[in-house]
Amino acid sequence: MTDTTIHTVLFDLDGTLTDPKEGICKSYQYALRHYGRQADDLDAFVPLIGPPLQACFVEHLGFAPEQLDEVVAVFRDYFGTRGLYENRVYDGIVDLLAALQARGQRLALATSKAEFFAVKIMEHFGLSRYFDVMVGSELDGHRVAKADVIAEALRRLELTNGRGVAMVGDREHDVMGAQANGLRSVGVLYGYGDRAELAAAGADDIIATVGDLRALLLG
Repeated sequence: MTDTTIHTVLFDLDGTLTDPKEGICKSYQYALRHYGRQADDLDAFVPLIGPPLQACFVEHLGFAPEQLDEVVAVFRDYFGTRGLYENRVYDGIVDLLAALQARGQRLALATSKAEFFAVKIMEHFGLSRYFDVMVGSELDGHRVAKADVIAEALRRLELTNGRGVAMVGDREHDVMGAQANGLRSVGVLYGYGDRAELAAAGADDIIATVGDLRALLLG
């Protein structure tokens, strides 16, 4: 890209703004135990932090597509009342968001998490004040693909192209979603993806820390 000026930044939520490990892993544990399955090792669910919920249950946990509505509802029984608050904001994120906002850069949330829960999390941790729009998936399972979430964020921002827009996330889905919409993709290593995953997906930038992210976005 010849023009490196970033005027708008889209952020993923899980593994990028907040560390949701405890709440998400306990929600998976709750769902599996509901079906009588062994689920003692919470760390076994760490690879499922980030990708769309529906894909995780089918592709990684072996549920049939026709079971999705029920198992997702069971997951949300725990997540919607406890799990979403078993979460923490990464150190340095609030200062970064405040600095970006002070510079006049527009901010948007673009997460595959259900928008209803994402907004509650953002409001609970005091992050929503920095964002122009907050976009997630629909509770009925629509708009779960990251490319579709990003496209909706751009629509709400009234942006017709991705020039000067960066997508920041920790997993390959964030990178590929950015590419599908013509955005600069920034992968972060402090979340739940690794360098090999982000590089293989073709991230434009791979950043190790929140401090490094601040340096990149603020120039």
